[in-house]
Amino acid sequence: MPWRETRDPYCILISEIMLQQTQVERVKAKYAEFLAAFPTLADLAGAPLPHVLRVWQGLGYNRRALALKRCAEEITDRFAGRFPTAIAELESLPGIGPYTARAVAAFAFGVAEAFIETNIRTVFIHFFFHGRDQVGDRELMPLVAATLDREDPRTWYYGLMDYGALLKQSHANPGRRSAHHARQSRFEGSNRQLRSRMLRAVMVHPGITAEGLAELLGAETEAVQSNLAAMEREGFLCKQGKGVGITG
Repeated sequence: MPWRETRDPYCILISEIMLQQTQVERVKAKYAEFLAAFPTLADLAGAPLPHVLRVWQGLGYNRRALALKRCAEEITDRFAGRFPTAIAELESLPGIGPYTARAVAAFAFGVAEAFIETNIRTVFIHFFFHGRDQVGDRELMPLVAATLDREDPRTWYYGLMDYGALLKQSHANPGRRSAHHARQSRFEGSNRQLRSRMLRAVMVHPGITAEGLAELLGAETEAVQSNLAAMEREGFLCKQGKGVGITG
């Protein structure tokens, strides 16, 4: 996996955001394409959002692309282009939660802080919670902290993740016994699919109205209007004449 061959925090952040809710094999190709389009933090910060979204197409969950773009802008503006190393500063970036902040800190800077993701969760449930269901992360975190290799957290966490992925193939997935396990919702016919189709349509037809979008997509006008309002609040869209366009 190419992101394991670098300690560049920008590259690691991209990989961590992409790997949320997307399989590794799909991420590999898009990771290379994204870095070819935006090789540096400054390139991403300065890129128009429509271009970023076009390059992101195929990964889904477009909020991640917007968060990456906003992160690049904030690091450029608030930190003068210096990638923050402190976990509190990383967590202050748009869309960056406790896991992503600690993963970037560990893999880029060697910071030894306990964190949990799905494969790490699988390993600890498998070894320490035989026969238990609804195991919470609060029970797992002290074990993760106690076993953490504080001299080389990067290698330790990569090993845990690989082992967890292997356990999922060789055993009935122990991660399903987590209190945090949830099946991914169906995409076909979902509001998430409608939002994705709307975003693509606005990219092709800037300035299109809600009524025009509804007719183009064969969707209910009320649903389109509601999503347009939400996407404006989130920063995807902005007013453009009587219709909407991609922000930036």
